[in-house]
Amino acid sequence: MKLQKILSRFLKLHPKEIDLSLGRINSLCKNLGNPQNKVKAISFVGTNGKNSTIQACYSILKEAGLKCNVYTSPHIQRINERFVFNNKELEDKELVNLFETVEKINDNRPITYFEILTACFFYKASQYPDNINLIEAGLFHRFDATNILKKNLASVVCSISIDHLDWLPKNEQTIEKIIFEKTSALL
Repeated sequence: MKLQKILSRFLKLHPKEIDLSLGRINSLCKNLGNPQNKVKAISFVGTNGKNSTIQACYSILKEAGLKCNVYTSPHIQRINERFVFNNKELEDKELVNLFETVEKINDNRPITYFEILTACFFYKASQYPDNINLIEAGLFHRFDATNILKKNLASVVCSISIDHLDWLPKNEQTIEKIIFEKTSALL
């Protein structure tokens, strides 16, 4: 119940569900001590197959004896699915503590739901500096909250097709522009 109340508050922090920009996530992460700069990550971008590819890589890395953190979106049944650390999903109580800590530091500043969840992941992931982080990009990638990593070990590009055209200007609704948005970094 407490977890759902926090998530409801997160949903109210920004008037839009999606607002493609890196300013809010960068600001919150700065206030959190820039945890995204302390993690080693493999980013997964594309239209289809990101989660399946993450799960395959995760399986291989675990079998090799490596500890992983995994961040995917959306979840299927429970928000906990998005938050895997040291090869285990966080339990509700751990998520509540994590979310309350980040929520307090955010101090009601506007931030989208996905952005604050991503900041929560980075904050927790920084507590496991030796783990490999497998991170699924959200909408496009160039202005996605997951695209602020300093130690991105690799980017895995899954299949890309025409999607999310409503986010592009009419004259830029092409596969080339979608590929650009999904594979570009601003750093």
